[in-house]
Amino acid sequence: MRENSFISNFKFLMRLIVFFLCVAVPAQYVGILYQKAAEQNKINAFTQKRFEDFYALPENSLDMVFIGSSHSYCTFDPEIFDKELGTSSFQMGTPLQHADTTYYLLREIYQTQTPKVVVMEAYWDVLDDDFEMKQANSFFEVLENPELKKEYIKKVFPMGEKMKYFLLPIRFQRDYFAYEANEMEKHLEETYGVHKKQKETQKGQEYYRSKGYVYCDMGMLPDEYDLTNQFKNLDGKKWSISKKQANYVRKIAQLCEEKGSKLVLVTAPVANVSMDYIKNYDKIHNHIEELSKELSVPYLDYNVINQQENLLSNENFRDDAHLNDSGVIIVDKHFISWLKEQSGFFSENVSH
Repeated sequence: MRENSFISNFKFLMRLIVFFLCVAVPAQYVGILYQKAAEQNKINAFTQKRFEDFYALPENSLDMVFIGSSHSYCTFDPEIFDKELGTSSFQMGTPLQHADTTYYLLREIYQTQTPKVVVMEAYWDVLDDDFEMKQANSFFEVLENPELKKEYIKKVFPMGEKMKYFLLPIRFQRDYFAYEANEMEKHLEETYGVHKKQKETQKGQEYYRSKGYVYCDMGMLPDEYDLTNQFKNLDGKKWSISKKQANYVRKIAQLCEEKGSKLVLVTAPVANVSMDYIKNYDKIHNHIEELSKELSVPYLDYNVINQQENLLSNENFRDDAHLNDSGVIIVDKHFISWLKEQSGFFSENVSH
């Protein structure tokens, strides 16, 4: 019986080894390929440069930081603020950044900086998800704090998502397939002369400039006015804030208070044509405004401000949801005027 038990255990062990060699090892190899494809993403490269520059800053050298999703790093240009306010500021937005990530990002910022003002871009499309792994992974790829990363995974990730995160093929599959589709298209064009139907391309340039800001002077493509506009079916009556993300906004407000920073919530504008498509936008605005009032935090919604003051036109946007640099200049000038009117935000000489 003892020998049979030994043989049975040995066979089970061999099966595990065979499984590992046949499945786990190839899967990890595929995952590494997927990860390399993700590194070719231009937006990921911008994020990497942003964090490299942040980590190179002298300690306690910032007066103001901007946090949030792509709407943050496509809206707030620190060079404009620093020139007008005499501040030292930095842009720390990341793609699709949800409030849970914003909270952990802010904790990382406070490791070396003590900003007087924290500007959080509050975009509704990242406030209604309980969890989104791609944006968390974008943050993890640049975060130089393994302990904070472990805590994030432990406290934020749902159990099923924890398992997915450690499987590289699943974690990077969206980046990989987008990259491969682009490479296959190039191959067909070069080898067989196969060309897909030509569509108009954007004119202009986009590049990482300084202090976390991504410069872009491109304009919207014609199909974003109608066919591909992402807001055509959005109805504010059907929208609500995720309780989980709302709680992280509360944690952000509490953290700012503990650290002596003034928090401002700002919703960046989407294109005028996009606002024409959105039904009952006031319902979305009211949800976020109610949360800001609960926290006694100022809230500026540039979709509402734009409707009231006609600040922007469609020509000020790079796509249906993000400003180009001409729009950035307009919005930042307005926001700077607002900041100057607020008591206690900045003294005459705020530079460290």
